[in-house]
Amino acid sequence: MFLFLLLLALASGLKTLGPAFWLASPEYWIFPVQTILCGAVVFFFWREYEFHPLRDPFFTFGIATVVFVIWIAPQQFLGFAARNLGFDPEIFATMPAAYWATIGFRFLRLVVVVPLVEEIFWRGFLLRYLIGEKFEDVRFGKFSWISFSVVSLAFCFSHSASDWGAALITGMLYNCVAYRTRSLTSCIIAHAVTNLLLGIWIMKTGQWGFW
Repeated sequence: MFLFLLLLALASGLKTLGPAFWLASPEYWIFPVQTILCGAVVFFFWREYEFHPLRDPFFTFGIATVVFVIWIAPQQFLGFAARNLGFDPEIFATMPAAYWATIGFRFLRLVVVVPLVEEIFWRGFLLRYLIGEKFEDVRFGKFSWISFSVVSLAFCFSHSASDWGAALITGMLYNCVAYRTRSLTSCIIAHAVTNLLLGIWIMKTGQWGFW
């Protein structure tokens, strides 16, 4: 998670250094690097994580769908302005290899790496650590108002300000997946399905600001 956030901070910092494309739009190369490095770290430590079988799939996929609707509701149903500015792969439209590589890495990050990194940290670690310092001794899915509130708020503020409302509700609902299923795998799958639906919607509508 630290590596993930460090690379996000690097992307933000580079934008202030100059007009060159690789500085003004560093996400086009930092996000693929972030995907590879963070994915490699997760793979390296795979045996250290406490995964569980997928449980209560109807609830898990239901929450994933509800979260997706919450994210798109302002633009899709409430008449808010479209978010068309952002990570737009169409700048590579004349270069098919670069275009599809960009799309591929973006979906790999969105659907695989982000759910793994974030759910291992938020639900697998912090939700339990705030109950007991020896978090591995805390049963996954154990409820505490303090850990529920802190993780929901921290998850919210880890997103951009324009997304705080949706992110707060999302954090609360993903916490509920942990409590209901007591399965880290279920949390990861819920997050991944939400992001997959969102990615498809982004590609269909061109609202790149949701990336």
